[in-house]
Amino acid sequence: MVVVSISGSPSPASRSAWLLQHVAERAGRRIERHHAIAVRDLPAQPLLHGDATDPVIAQAHRAIAQAQAVLIGTPIYKAAYSGLLKLFLDALPPDALRGKPALAVATGGSPGHLLALDYALKPVLSALGARHVVDCVYAVDAQLVRAPQGGYVPDDGLLQRLDQALDALLQSLPGARRATPRDSTEPAEVAVRLHC
Repeated sequence: MVVVSISGSPSPASRSAWLLQHVAERAGRRIERHHAIAVRDLPAQPLLHGDATDPVIAQAHRAIAQAQAVLIGTPIYKAAYSGLLKLFLDALPPDALRGKPALAVATGGSPGHLLALDYALKPVLSALGARHVVDCVYAVDAQLVRAPQGGYVPDDGLLQRLDQALDALLQSLPGARRATPRDSTEPAEVAVRLHC
């Protein structure tokens, strides 16, 4: 399976960016190739102007076109996904996600913004043609405790929800066979980072 992940966090050390990478790692050997797009690393002027002719922006669009599934991660700010992610999604071609299953993960400070994914992000993904948007996974800060050695430690409930959502995403692919994400021990290939 070829997967593209899109991180809409403006911070490289954010919980949502870490969670998105963690989801890709939990998919393990079922990912043949992983293109990781950190929107914050894309060139600002072409991104702001929606310039799809910029080589880096065009490379990100090609990665999405070649993917079989899409993972999206974002922090929730003021009851909505990040403006950075919106900027990127708004500049995609109208059918950029046509026929692709998608899984969105998000982090926020309180459970009060849980529905932001269902009411704000899912409709945009559907408008871009996503074939199946699986149940989104929202995590509050308390479910992702900062680890002393770096990164975060997810609680068991969050891991269970991630595995269920990832399994639903993988099962929605044509020719999918049943497997549990946590049964995989390592990814088949290191993530490819798109940088400016």
